Amino acid sequence: MTFELLIPLLAAAVQSGTPILYATLGEIFTEKSGVLNLGVEGAMIVGALAGFLVSKFTGSPVLGLLAAGLAGSLATSIHGVVCLWFQGNQVVSGLALTILGAGLANYLGTPYVGLSAPGFSPLALPLLSEIPVLGQIFFNHDPLVYLSYCIPPVMWLFFAKTRFGLNLRAVGEHPAAATAAGINVVSYRWLGILGGGFFMGLGGAYLSLAYTHLWTTNLTGGRGWIAVALVIFAFWRPIRAVYGAYLFGGVMALQLRLQASGTQLPSSLLLMLPYILTVFVLVLSSWKKGSSEEPAALGVNIEPVD
Repeated sequence: MTFELLIPLLAAAVQSGTPILYATLGEIFTEKSGVLNLGVEGAMIVGALAGFLVSKFTGSPVLGLLAAGLAGSLATSIHGVVCLWFQGNQVVSGLALTILGAGLANYLGTPYVGLSAPGFSPLALPLLSEIPVLGQIFFNHDPLVYLSYCIPPVMWLFFAKTRFGLNLRAVGEHPAAATAAGINVVSYRWLGILGGGFFMGLGGAYLSLAYTHLWTTNLTGGRGWIAVALVIFAFWRPIRAVYGAYLFGGVMALQLRLQASGTQLPSSLLLMLPYILTVFVLVLSSWKKGSSEEPAALGVNIEPVD
């Protein structure tokens, strides 16, 4: 592959990886509180539809983006009710959220399939976009890509340096000790669920408002499941999630380019590439558990304290 072809591929990897990055950061935020949410796919597609509809009928993609985040939080609040109020199984609840979100979005979005809505367009950053190589790869994208550059370091600072972030981590690591220290475990888990759902909704909005500018069924295409795997690959670290998201984005971009070039490889095999990589990443991550920051109480239900 020549250098002239490599740069557009790397730029496409950043673009394709951005919705996965938003969703992965959302799942990290949720899991840091000790709640396992396998409903990322459902929250993403609900956010994608909400963002598309609000942008279409208001003409404002910014309002659409906000609506998508709120829709993602609303979708994950169902998971919160099941897990925090009724002490339901977190795995089953997350799977149910994925099925519910996908079915609801595809049903409500059927009249709008193929229609377009105002969205975010590429905006070259002055000076930065003129940097050789790096400018073409990282600084010729839409504003949502630039926003995604800022969120991982901010999230890291939140977890490492702020009172709320440290309390959230304490709830995920040792809820009994957190309770003894006067921390409301249930409230912080709600914060993790709703905050994570907001980022998942933003990931869905990127697909409908920046990546495609239109609505179609199954728009998320399994990216939510990839995000769940990437949390493990990232060892629950926001900065490391960036590398994983762009790696998967690169595989998706390569797959599309191979199909467009008329390769003799079967299209079904090309579509399998991101998921083959997902399995490989999970196996690789299992060999390095010692460096993981997995919350010790992840997936463990806590009885509400009155």
